[in-house]
Amino acid sequence: MPAVLERTVARHTHIGITGTGAYVPSTVLTNDELSDRLDTSPEWIEDRTGVLQRRVAAASEATSDLATVAARRAIQAAGIHVDEVDLIIVATSTPDTTMPATACTVQANLRLVQCPAFDVDAVCTGFVYALEVARSMMSADPRLRHAIVIGADVYSRILDYTDRRTASLFGDGAGAIILSRVPADFGVTDVELGADGSKAHYVSRFSP
Repeated sequence: MPAVLERTVARHTHIGITGTGAYVPSTVLTNDELSDRLDTSPEWIEDRTGVLQRRVAAASEATSDLATVAARRAIQAAGIHVDEVDLIIVATSTPDTTMPATACTVQANLRLVQCPAFDVDAVCTGFVYALEVARSMMSADPRLRHAIVIGADVYSRILDYTDRRTASLFGDGAGAIILSRVPADFGVTDVELGADGSKAHYVSRFSP
């Protein structure tokens, strides 16, 4: 009975964002520069996307490098010690390698030991999925004090820079949050997830 009660209480624990951090590479790719590679103009890009510039990772920067800097900044903003982190989830569709998970590399960079770490690949919605996974895990397990949720990608490595419909949209960068237990009047109240795989053709590679 005590174990059941503990789990019931844990599920009603309020989980909220207590720190944020971000990192973008120093190299800037402007619309003027991009339009030179594409059959378009800077005005066309801005009018249809609202994007003025994007960042591009250096050859020496991996997704985990961007994610690690963002994570450290989030930890500092939350005012916690790195050893208090009990869970790391990285949302990415451009991982360093197939295995290990990029989150495991971030874990090693932060010098955390035995902390659960894994990736979530849901592309544009990946961060929302990772947020809800972390929140659900913390609500179910009172031993998890703080979680790092990171969205990080280096799309410049996989983009087709001859396709103006996609190349103008994406850049490289990382954003991170710390999830912690917060007072009852605060926190993430609810997240509704959904998907429709039958519409996959809308986000497939466009035909010429």
